[in-house]
Amino acid sequence: MMGNKIRFSIPGCKLFYRISLLLVLAVCKPVEAHKLNTAYLELREETERCDVLLRIPEFGNSLLLTFPSNSIVLTQPMARTIDGAMLKTWSIQIPDGLAEKRIGVSGLRRSDLLVRIHLEDGEEQTLRVPQDGTSFFVKGSPSQLQVAGTYFHLGMVHILQGVDHLLFVLALLILVKGWKKLAGCITMFTVAHSVTLALATLGLVRVPGPPVEAIIALSIVFVACEIVHGQRGHPGITERAPWMVTLIFGLLHGLGFAGALAEVGLPGNAIPMALLFFNGGVEAGQLLFLGVVLTLLGTCRRFKLPMPTWAHGVPPYLIGSVAMFWVVERLSGF
Repeated sequence: MMGNKIRFSIPGCKLFYRISLLLVLAVCKPVEAHKLNTAYLELREETERCDVLLRIPEFGNSLLLTFPSNSIVLTQPMARTIDGAMLKTWSIQIPDGLAEKRIGVSGLRRSDLLVRIHLEDGEEQTLRVPQDGTSFFVKGSPSQLQVAGTYFHLGMVHILQGVDHLLFVLALLILVKGWKKLAGCITMFTVAHSVTLALATLGLVRVPGPPVEAIIALSIVFVACEIVHGQRGHPGITERAPWMVTLIFGLLHGLGFAGALAEVGLPGNAIPMALLFFNGGVEAGQLLFLGVVLTLLGTCRRFKLPMPTWAHGVPPYLIGSVAMFWVVERLSGF
């Protein structure tokens, strides 16, 4: 109680800190900022040739492609390493074109394969080959349903691999008191990043990626500091006006989402559909993360385990330390 105001706290608060600690320890490692950590293939069909670009994550370097038997290799593959991934480029010729052809895939491990195809007639499409997939078929024109499913999956994968975004949401969950306030913050965060995701993806806003990534990490440091101040009896602006903070930082996080989407681009014939479902996948992944955390709390709240008084300060310090490491790492990459 503070005066005549009732302070709301999440049931099983001590266990919440334990869960937070486990989540933070699980991600205490360098994070490649907003990269889709998957294998990526781009096929760009030009007159009498097809340029191939294959990006293979460091854990999937046995990936091999099998083109139709009548294909002709025009240039031998050239390989180089960029950001820990192997990048191969070469050119082939398929006499009767890519459309309606099946491409074989082998050696795909621990990662999906994203395929971006540019046909000679201007048709563009994005496909996803699951980890256990052995081939994919190039259609002349993908259906709207296929586009929706592919981009929804991309959005969900990105948010679940985006540890910095999840730590920001986790910090909000610790800091914001009351279910209504928390729901309002998550809603504001969603609206804000949806706006900048759309603007940046459509090319209406252009912001350099590295500064955005550093500021996103800094936003996590800020919220972690706000948690510490609140625990010491000095609530900051995030507790007093959480909607304002989530609005501002949500705009920044949306630019980070746009950086991931830029890797695979948008299909020219279904831009609104792809953008909508990518954002929908991001939201589904975010809600899944919140659901897991809250389910763990609900499961564990029945246990009353002893816990030292200082332990409640460990999660924000760990969150802030990991985020500060990312700030330095991303600034050094400018």
